[in-house]
Amino acid sequence: MTETPETTLTDSAARLRLAIVRTARRLRQEAAGSAGGELTPTSAAALATVERHGPLTPSELAEIERVKRPTATRTLRRLREAGLIDRTADPEDGRSTLLSISAAGRERLRRLRGRKNAYLARRMQRLDPADLEALDRAATILEGILEDERG
Repeated sequence: MTETPETTLTDSAARLRLAIVRTARRLRQEAAGSAGGELTPTSAAALATVERHGPLTPSELAEIERVKRPTATRTLRRLREAGLIDRTADPEDGRSTLLSISAAGRERLRRLRGRKNAYLARRMQRLDPADLEALDRAATILEGILEDERG
């Protein structure tokens, strides 16, 4: 088979995807080892979205997270039962509720992120400055790719 620019790009995308998936899995494992690590990846993502975009409605969360409304509702119920989000009536629509992160939710995310960041920083401290610069540039590029997806 002759290698074309498309196959080279596809091969690079496959390697990058695998590295991202493995890194994300390892970070989840690190977070699970912390106190309060019992949040599922879905719950942790939903909580982070409520923190970043809240207050918001369950429908808005479902749209941002790209899940169906019933899935978002179940996740939000678990987060509320755990005391990680607060629910208030929507002042513009009395039939709807707004969700915001609670102080306990902020603390949980802070601990989870701290544990993940510490793990990654420990691994990165072994790298030379050129590799650290390359990773910083890669993070910027990946952020741009994700921003393009939203637009």
